[in-house]
Amino acid sequence: MTTPAYKRVLLKLSGEALMGDDAYGINRATIERMVADVAEISQLGVELAIVIGGGNIFRGVAPGAQGMDRATADYMGMLATVMNSLALADAMRQAGLTARVMSAIGIEQVVEPYVRPKALQYLEEGKVVVFAAGTGNPFFTTDTAAALRGSEIGAEIVLKATKVDGVYTADPKKDPAATRYSTISFDEAISKHLQVMDATAFALCRDQKLPIKVFSIVKPGALKRVILGEDEGTLVHV
Repeated sequence: MTTPAYKRVLLKLSGEALMGDDAYGINRATIERMVADVAEISQLGVELAIVIGGGNIFRGVAPGAQGMDRATADYMGMLATVMNSLALADAMRQAGLTARVMSAIGIEQVVEPYVRPKALQYLEEGKVVVFAAGTGNPFFTTDTAAALRGSEIGAEIVLKATKVDGVYTADPKKDPAATRYSTISFDEAISKHLQVMDATAFALCRDQKLPIKVFSIVKPGALKRVILGEDEGTLVHV
């Protein structure tokens, strides 16, 4: 089976996912492996947009940010996502993919600004669009940016890449009896207090009837299996 289950998707990557086993920063082997996974689904004809976090870079300056004004710290985090987006786009270029970075904050000398019609055009042309700088506003996470951009571009699903292969009944590291949900509704996830995304992002996806698939980005071939509609990770739906 090589027919993708989705035509257009929004992939949410955490900044920490780029660290590999390093304490912070970007691990080259890790980013190259991720890009190889992205290339696989791009070759299937899937239109792909990516939102990436900045935790891997911000972690390196976090001790110095203690006591800092929240808005200032959030803007620093947004700039960290721009750095990650540039690294990701360059790795994709080296792998033969065409990527475009679009920033929610204006830094035109580095990357182009986010303009929805232009982003849609890039996706239709088969380019990978990387959305940088979150929503462009402090107090909102990159999870919320993923839900927002996914809704704006008409994505069929938000793919939340984590280090865990789905949503479990309990923390699988602490409870060996924990089991993975194959599918779960938004309402059930809320009633069971399962942390799928932050509350704002989760509510936006629920209101827009935009399903979320939680899966492990470190599991070989997981992204492709998700795209092919196989039983990988956890599907959160209305």
